[in-house]
Amino acid sequence: MRFYEFESRRLVERAGIPVTKYGFAKTADEARAAAAEIGGPVVVKSQVLTGGRMKAGGVKFADTPGEAAEHAEAILGLEINGHMPVGVLVDPKAEVEQEYYAAVLWDGRAKRPMMLFSDMGGIDIEQVAEEHPDHVGRGHISNLHPIADFRAKETVARCGMTGSELGRATRVLAGLARLQRDYDMTLAEINPVARLADGSFVALDAHMEMEDEAVGRHRKVLESIGVDLSEPREDYEPSEFERNVKAIDSADHRGVIQGKDHGFHGNLGLVIGAGGGSLTLTDAVRSQGGKPANYAEIGGNPSVAKSKGLAMEVLKKDGVEKIAVMMSIVSNTRVDIVARGVIKACLELGKDPAETIAIFRIPGAWEEEGYKILDKYGVEYADRTTSMWDAAGTAVAKIQGGAQ
Repeated sequence: MRFYEFESRRLVERAGIPVTKYGFAKTADEARAAAAEIGGPVVVKSQVLTGGRMKAGGVKFADTPGEAAEHAEAILGLEINGHMPVGVLVDPKAEVEQEYYAAVLWDGRAKRPMMLFSDMGGIDIEQVAEEHPDHVGRGHISNLHPIADFRAKETVARCGMTGSELGRATRVLAGLARLQRDYDMTLAEINPVARLADGSFVALDAHMEMEDEAVGRHRKVLESIGVDLSEPREDYEPSEFERNVKAIDSADHRGVIQGKDHGFHGNLGLVIGAGGGSLTLTDAVRSQGGKPANYAEIGGNPSVAKSKGLAMEVLKKDGVEKIAVMMSIVSNTRVDIVARGVIKACLELGKDPAETIAIFRIPGAWEEEGYKILDKYGVEYADRTTSMWDAAGTAVAKIQGGAQ
């Protein structure tokens, strides 16, 4: 789940990291009032979940409350990359002497959070890392042990900072690290952290992304900072396939199904049991030359109708010639339910299950009943003695017209 800048700013504030005095406004009059309370020149920033605000005209400077109101009115009606703003952030035009970059993100390779700090903030961190690697400090922190300030200090020091600036920057990065872990963030970023004329360090902008599965756990905190949990926060507009699968899943509380197809353009549809197997099996198909048409998960003993619904959506995708139904060995989902659902989908679409289902890897509950159903319709299946890799290879070979 992504957060608007004003929401991220409120989370940063809760973490004890200094911020400038700001206001969030949904109307021009509210922007005028916020600017008047701040006093002095302000910057009015569009609140959208996309980049390119400055180039699109979504960030404007104002010297008076009246000018701030004029800019807010224009920005509130400005669409940026297909997004309409939910409001504007009114921020003082700070007297910045130096800009820094601070972030804590999940490092999938190390399987631990990683801290980043640079004394070259305000620009793209990837560019800084490539052109000025000595100006970027990195450091990992534990998933379990308390976050010690000295770990943040080590990271900040790696980019050459010393003295009182090192101490102030350390407090910001350590606070951000605790925020990242306390709120299950996949990314907690402040760019820039600014050193003002009086020597203080403040967050001028913030970008936060939370694990979707953690939203319910933090519901009270999110509601307290004004997050609208009913608002979709996807990075992209869901496809028709994704919308349909989500609707099928929401309509029935039994079990779970998921489906994604952004970035997939293949001819082999996938209906895959979860339990850690979905990514592995998708990668196994690709690694052996197959072209997946989608990513999918099915688990938790869904109803036959739910299983059928997922399979039908996969089969109706443009270009799909066959589907592979594969369960991981830790799956406890009833095989007979999945088999009935997938076969019903084939029959209702006028397709021969034996020709349409490239492989059915069967581990799960009620396996014997699943065997009987698949045998009845001539569907080839493999038990747990066939590896996920080999099952994926069989599916790829069939759709490519090769021998097993």
